[in-house]
Amino acid sequence: MEELDENTPLFAISVAAELSAMHPQTLRDYDRIGLVVPIRTGGQTRRYTMRNVAQLREVARLSAEGVSLEGIRRILELENQNAAQAKRIRDLEQALANELMNRPGARVFAAGEQGVESIARGKRPSKHAEIVLWRAR
Repeated sequence: MEELDENTPLFAISVAAELSAMHPQTLRDYDRIGLVVPIRTGGQTRRYTMRNVAQLREVARLSAEGVSLEGIRRILELENQNAAQAKRIRDLEQALANELMNRPGARVFAAGEQGVESIARGKRPSKHAEIVLWRAR
């Protein structure tokens, strides 16, 4: 089963319009000018994500404050770049953590009633261990 997140295409245009308090034609116009672009299915129907809905709400808020559509487009573009960079950083941090854990000599320790004990890779701590800690070098 596929994991759902903010970028999973879930909503038809009518639902996204209702969630963002906009008319469906407004969403089509925003798609046409590249402001908020939904994912297309094989049949070319629009599917909006939770992130798209949040962006549509942000467009409405900024528009109400007097920001032009071009200004809004630039703000959303910068927010998208920031989100992509944050995801890249998380992916690199995860890859680094995986690399450190898989290095030879990585050790795992358990702390229990008898104190701290080293545990061989792939082994479980004894029943008396209460806290398990690991430290990659």
